[in-house]
Amino acid sequence: MIDRSIIFAVGASVIALVIVLELVRRRRLREEYSLLWLGTAIVMLVVGVWRDLLHGLAGAVGIVYPPNLLFLLAALFLLFIQLYFSTVITKLTQENKEIAQQVALLRYEVERLRTESSKGESNHAD
Repeated sequence: MIDRSIIFAVGASVIALVIVLELVRRRRLREEYSLLWLGTAIVMLVVGVWRDLLHGLAGAVGIVYPPNLLFLLAALFLLFIQLYFSTVITKLTQENKEIAQQVALLRYEVERLRTESSKGESNHAD
């Protein structure tokens, strides 16, 4: 008899695959980010369907109840995904800061040129 937790894990993996593929199709999720989610869902699906692999891995790790390994793997993948997105956010934050500084310098330069230009025009008008 199949454990309900394995049925749940397989169902959740299939649903995750469908959702990620649909988000990519609608261009709401970029392909580079979808690979992480697709990889996670596929690994969960393989481990959920291939019971001997699940039992073997659980025994090797020392987990008595093999379906718990599914949830441990899911949690680990989510942690790796969070770490990846944290690095992406850090990079984007740094780029945003640099762009804001460049815009501030350009505004200052434009304002300085306008001031010099208006002084030059008022001197010529005299």
